[in-house]
Amino acid sequence: MPTVSFWWKPGCATNTRQIGLLREAGCEVVVRDLLTEPWTTSALSAFFGTRPVREWFNPAAPAVKAGTLVPAEFSAETALSRLVAEPLLIRRPLIELAGERCCGFDAVWLVQRGVRLPDGAVPQGCSHAASGDEVAECKPPRNPAVYCAPPSGASFP
Repeated sequence: MPTVSFWWKPGCATNTRQIGLLREAGCEVVVRDLLTEPWTTSALSAFFGTRPVREWFNPAAPAVKAGTLVPAEFSAETALSRLVAEPLLIRRPLIELAGERCCGFDAVWLVQRGVRLPDGAVPQGCSHAASGDEVAECKPPRNPAVYCAPPSGASFP
């Protein structure tokens, strides 16, 4: 059974479904909080590989959606500094499997590493998009007791 480290935004319904898919595939999932992880630029950059800088950012982040932050305008260095300072901007989840890392829930990447996901749609993007309230609902909670509990069986370092 492969062990997958999975950095999520607590309470994110899409991330919760992705964790469930990994567990259904037989993975042991170690769930970590993307927003409170003590990121460094070197640790974070390992998840991005050769992806263009614009793909490092969460397209559903309020500043990106509003157009006040344009990921394509960042250099790699300034993007990493901004993402470390504001982890809500990081495309999620961040995944580590067998010493390899990626950002986003990339089914092809997972299959190439031996994870056989169940048949069906792979959840992507903000689950609040259908209701049109993602900007309000996807902000990190002010009170930690407000967000959804970690998925059953979640383990934290």
